[in-house]
Amino acid sequence: MRKSAPFIILSVCLALFAAGLTHLFKLRFDVGDIYPEYSSLRSDPLGTMALYESLERIHGLSVRRDFSANNQLPEGGHLTYLHLGGRASEWNRMPEELVKEIEGFLTRGGRLVVTLFPETSRHSRFLEPEEEEQNEPEKSSRRKNAGPAKDRTKNARSRERQGRSPPRISINERWGFEFDFVALEAGEAGAYRPARVVNKSDLDLPPALEWHSGTFFTNCNNSWRTIYARDTNAVMIERQFGSGAIVMATDSYFLSNEAMRNDRHADLLVWLTGPGKEVVFDEAHFGIVATSGVAMLIRKYRLAGLAVGLLALAGLFIWKNSMNFVPLYPDQAVEGYIAGKEAAAGFVNLLRRNLPPQDLVKVCFAEWKKTLKPENKTLIARLTEAQAIVEAETALSPRERDPARTYREICRILKTPGMS
Repeated sequence: MRKSAPFIILSVCLALFAAGLTHLFKLRFDVGDIYPEYSSLRSDPLGTMALYESLERIHGLSVRRDFSANNQLPEGGHLTYLHLGGRASEWNRMPEELVKEIEGFLTRGGRLVVTLFPETSRHSRFLEPEEEEQNEPEKSSRRKNAGPAKDRTKNARSRERQGRSPPRISINERWGFEFDFVALEAGEAGAYRPARVVNKSDLDLPPALEWHSGTFFTNCNNSWRTIYARDTNAVMIERQFGSGAIVMATDSYFLSNEAMRNDRHADLLVWLTGPGKEVVFDEAHFGIVATSGVAMLIRKYRLAGLAVGLLALAGLFIWKNSMNFVPLYPDQAVEGYIAGKEAAAGFVNLLRRNLPPQDLVKVCFAEWKKTLKPENKTLIARLTEAQAIVEAETALSPRERDPARTYREICRILKTPGMS
């Protein structure tokens, strides 16, 4: 018992550590703060899980998340695709194939809702995505030396011609809108005050909303309809594409969990989701994508129980081979070292196991004959006599044979001076 005590204590400590770690991860995943802001997997104020779960409870409405990384929108019409918390820089320039994919989805009758991350400072919203990923000093030098928007577009096109990135086209020029920014009013303790936006459409929507972003749309062509505007600056717009439509908003706060509790507008949510029978939340643009790894296969085919069983079996196997369940008898508990045996003893044991007793004389005599020198005539003569004795012994039945007597007779015949 004393010898197994450390092992038991270590096992208990490991079990407690694993339980604590599992509980910690469960708390993090339940809250969802490991996911980006405005993800439908977050249940804290900055997530949109409340909207997702609310839509799930509506009878006849199918709600799911999109974790695919192939840049393809779902097939079929009567479907609303929610792209929440995006960046303005992502909607300046985009690969041509992706733009055609979006337009095809809209033409088939789909509804696309794009809400941007609420920006409260200019920062670098309108730079290209690859430029945003550089470190801060490089950003500062570019902002000081950057020319007009036309020059930046020209530089981006030159990079495309050099093959550094896939060909991109300007969505602003193709769809007819641009982004601009007006700072929000400063509040207490360095915070900001949300702006007030007003309903500019004839839709039965809330007359005013609190807006938490300074970004707005400008230079919109006649295809766009202004839904909400901050003074004269549009912040939510809509456009028809064939039998489908796209809605773009520069803020995502009104869809967050905090807004669902403190400033909820059900009529606006109903209009955003549209008349479709299916709603899809885009999680892939947050970097949350499904991978075809072992863990996914285990979840898909529900093999978690089998994996736990195999781990338990492996643990029991290691435990069994690391300690004795039955204590040794007192006479078996030998202290000190145990002396081994010589090589000759091992050879004898090998012969005993692999050579039948009745064939011992015959085999030994055959092996001895291999060592004779053929030029010794005296030995050859006596060897013939000894061979006759061995053959006579072999002709007897196993019970009548006497290996010891035959061995002594052969030794008597061969025992002459100078012979070995």
